[in-house]
Amino acid sequence: MEESQKTFVSSLFCLKYKEINSGGQRAIIFKTIFFLFATGLVSLCITPFIRKLAFTLGAVDKPNKRRVNKKAIPTIGGLGIFVAVNISMMLFLRYNFPTHTLFSVFIAQCVIIVTGIIDDIKELRPRQKLVGILIAALIVYYLAGIQMNSLTLPLIGRIRFGWLSMPITIFWILAITNAVNLIDGLDGLATGVSFIALCTMGVIAYFFLNIQNPSIAISIFILAAALLGFLPYNFHPARMFLGDTGALYIGFMISVMSLQGLKNVTFITLLIPVIILGVPVTDTFYAIVRRLLNKQPISQADKHHLHHQLLQMGFTVPQTVFAIYGIALIFSFISLMYPLSSLIANIFLTVFVLLGLELFIEAIGLLGENRRPFLNLIRKFARRVNRNRH
Repeated sequence: MEESQKTFVSSLFCLKYKEINSGGQRAIIFKTIFFLFATGLVSLCITPFIRKLAFTLGAVDKPNKRRVNKKAIPTIGGLGIFVAVNISMMLFLRYNFPTHTLFSVFIAQCVIIVTGIIDDIKELRPRQKLVGILIAALIVYYLAGIQMNSLTLPLIGRIRFGWLSMPITIFWILAITNAVNLIDGLDGLATGVSFIALCTMGVIAYFFLNIQNPSIAISIFILAAALLGFLPYNFHPARMFLGDTGALYIGFMISVMSLQGLKNVTFITLLIPVIILGVPVTDTFYAIVRRLLNKQPISQADKHHLHHQLLQMGFTVPQTVFAIYGIALIFSFISLMYPLSSLIANIFLTVFVLLGLELFIEAIGLLGENRRPFLNLIRKFARRVNRNRH
């Protein structure tokens, strides 16, 4: 069994570089699809049991001023995703990662899951949740050895982080984990956006990045499959929420999986996962800026996130979710252009992405109705042009 699985993963590596025959390629593809399908099926089948457990534990999201749901909905949906992912990882990829790495990441996952379950039952303070994420991040850094060690910049060359490797790695994990958690505000939103992001990450990791172990890409698709199995219960009208158990877990796993391919990064490979996660990263960044401008604590919740703004514009919940799925797909397509383009093209692409994003953010009023500097500048320029014509 061990030898066959090791041979299978080495065959995946060969498939990447087209060194095996077409019959072998088909067998490998079918086996991979089978495991991914099995992962989604486990997630789909286990969720009803997790739903009953949520009611038993009292992990129920009750309607309030900040909630969109009109009735009590069970949470901790992420527990089923966690179970499905780890069953698949242990059966499919346990011989293809160092044992201590796999076990260390599993321990870190458990810390995140326990933190999320406690929060879904008793509602932890932001600082208390941060402690749980921090402990998991330290386990990943010190025990699993998953770290960001250096950065190669154009015209400058390679910069080794040295002692800064630890705070940079921890910041990366904290930032992405919290970013995914913040967009979990509507039925199916965080699940669908994360699914799109993971599929894009998997494609880029397997075909474009110089990652020697193809199991990293497969593990990304495993998490995506588990999310797809959960989505029928989570989409509007939701029968179960991810809860902080799921949102924190998905964000944490995305951050760790992206780090596995970013130990020694270039500017472009660092930028790619940020672009892929454009929706949660943008929403989080502007939420922080908005709260600083309003002189509010960064951790204070509000109803001015991207999905809230679209709802205020008259979109229904499903329309808002599909609109944000569309935005996530745009970010994904843009991210696929980076490894295919030259450095100059990537610079221009980044500039135009930032300009377009700023226009969109100001148009929907994500920073507030009176904070639209770029649009105001365009309006002033248009007025001057009209005056000159007359």
